[in-house]
Amino acid sequence: MLTGDRNHRIKRDGSRGTVTEHQLRSTARPVRARHERVRREQRPRRTRRRPMAWFACLVLALLSVPLAFRGTNDDGPTPIAQFLAFLPWFLVPGWLALLYTVLARRVLLAAWALAVLAATVGYTLPQGPEAPADASERTGKARFRVLTANVRYGEATRALVRTLRRERPHLVAVQECDTRCVEALRSARMYENYPYRNIVESGGANGSALLSTFPLAKESSLPGRMAMPNAVADISGTSVNIQVAHPMPPNPESLDTWRKELRTLRSYGASRGRTPTIVAGDFNSSQDHAAFRSLLRTGLNDAARLTGQSRTPTWPNDTPLRFMGAQLDHVLVSDPLTAVDARFLELDGSDHLAVLADLNLL
Repeated sequence: MLTGDRNHRIKRDGSRGTVTEHQLRSTARPVRARHERVRREQRPRRTRRRPMAWFACLVLALLSVPLAFRGTNDDGPTPIAQFLAFLPWFLVPGWLALLYTVLARRVLLAAWALAVLAATVGYTLPQGPEAPADASERTGKARFRVLTANVRYGEATRALVRTLRRERPHLVAVQECDTRCVEALRSARMYENYPYRNIVESGGANGSALLSTFPLAKESSLPGRMAMPNAVADISGTSVNIQVAHPMPPNPESLDTWRKELRTLRSYGASRGRTPTIVAGDFNSSQDHAAFRSLLRTGLNDAARLTGQSRTPTWPNDTPLRFMGAQLDHVLVSDPLTAVDARFLELDGSDHLAVLADLNLL
């Protein structure tokens, strides 16, 4: 055993030995200020939160632009008008953005996300009144059925004919009725079932047809890139305006035409006076478009809204995500008409659902 001071060690046998001096190395870490340690520990967490905050900010910005146009009653330029057709689905990225703002601990961003969600919910509420509770029980002048169907360049013509034979609507509005469609509607059996009609024959999506079991008068057509025929039907002694709607879709190259043709439909609705009016067809617009809401403000009510189905998607119907579509097909009616039932029907070959509405003329 060695004992002694720092320079010498004495062996047990009494002899003295010398050992080399060694400096003892300290194993303790340098002491840092507490705020420096906290900053180093928090830096990785803040680094992880920053991408979430940026992602939430980007999503909220993208949602806020169309919502701002919606709030100012303007459909905006492309692609705002297209996005507005799917406004209810803003809730999905809106909730995701709120989650990210909470995880990122960004209070202001969280408030922004809540405002976006509140605006989306508010704008998603149905437009217009519901039908009176006793509408289906009231005895009016007449009860009849209206069908509107987009047959997609005539591809769904056979399905349309089958639907007409099965459902037997009294008034039929057909859009995108090509030459094949016109030939089918002019068959002897169709003439027997629908002796009154106003058909505008054209190729592709431009043709349209109005069929009726009621006598028609004053057959005419509104100006438009795609045909929009109209007439006045005699229903139980009451004159009723019937108009087929098919404005251009709000594509980038036809956005101005879309607005113009919806204004034309609005003028038609506003000029009806006291005559009961039905406007049915593929409007290429939903209640989230200012141009369509302007049409409703003339006193026209959506049959789907009257029956509590104002958010039923009718397009696109040929994809697995059709439940995320928009309600572009409508049957609009003015007083004293009201809807007592509405159904949405599949048409093989079409990317739209047909709308079948039971109406009561009070």
